[in-house]
Amino acid sequence: MKNSINTSLKSLIAAVATTAVLLISGSLQAADKLTIGITLQPYYSYVKAVVGDKADVLPLVDEGFNPHNYQPQPNDLRRLKQMDVIVVNGIGHDDFALKVIKAANRDDLIVIQANKDVPLLPAIGQSVGDGAVNPHTFVGLSTTIQKVYTIATELSKIDPDNARTYRKNARKYAAEFRKMKRQAMLTLGDLDTSGMLVATTHNAYGYILQEFGVDVAAVIEPAHGVEPSASQLQETIEKIRASKIDVLFYELNMPSRYVETIEAATGVQLYRFSHMTHGAYEESKVAVEMKSNLATLVEAMKFAAKRSLADTAAIVPSTTHASINKQQGS
Repeated sequence: MKNSINTSLKSLIAAVATTAVLLISGSLQAADKLTIGITLQPYYSYVKAVVGDKADVLPLVDEGFNPHNYQPQPNDLRRLKQMDVIVVNGIGHDDFALKVIKAANRDDLIVIQANKDVPLLPAIGQSVGDGAVNPHTFVGLSTTIQKVYTIATELSKIDPDNARTYRKNARKYAAEFRKMKRQAMLTLGDLDTSGMLVATTHNAYGYILQEFGVDVAAVIEPAHGVEPSASQLQETIEKIRASKIDVLFYELNMPSRYVETIEAATGVQLYRFSHMTHGAYEESKVAVEMKSNLATLVEAMKFAAKRSLADTAAIVPSTTHASINKQQGS
């Protein structure tokens, strides 16, 4: 009986000790995890895809904010104190975050500039200063891939124990976007869209459009979220008419009251793109919304090609008729 009690007691002690070791080990592992801050929704997707469960991802600002007019809040500084690293766009669009980082006086905070290796496009618009660049690299495919590789490379330097995982995850994520682009290209096939001209409500979609050879002929908003004046609007309408612009891309999540005016005045076809900086922070956000943008782009390019064929068909009979009349007259 006594031996049985001793054996049970030893088993209980061993079990408690094992549990304690596991809890301590788990706590140490959790403490060893990096806390990586992000400034915009796309970067949550990028960083989460790269780190998986090897690090914690913490948004600097709660979802639902507008990055173009956001003013830093006390909560931002509190969140920043929890971060070991922060990934920034760094070329515009998250200027509010750069102000918070500067105010925090965190010499130990590592800042990863996600766009440092990305070939940047110049900004377009009536209120754009000299030398300004287009900050919307998160709307492009190749730019997204490059940023994910940059993030993985920089995190690998900071956390070498997980470097292999970070690089593997980055390659997997990049392959997903390459596959998206390839599928869109195959869908377009030999479609001739060489003469396609588009306008955009603001300077956001240049990176994805250039990958498909589409030129932006006009940008309507003087700055993002700033509606054009009556004279600017009339100037845009005249430019669309004169340039024979086929398509106007505008933002899915932003009301643009003047867009319908332009449509009615010019007959331009409207298509909506996601800007990717609205809504919840989700790992799948960029992949889901990129697929949607690609589907929209393919649809717009097919429309433009069809319109071009119709215009050509209308010109040919007219030319032939004029030639016959000339021959009959002579």
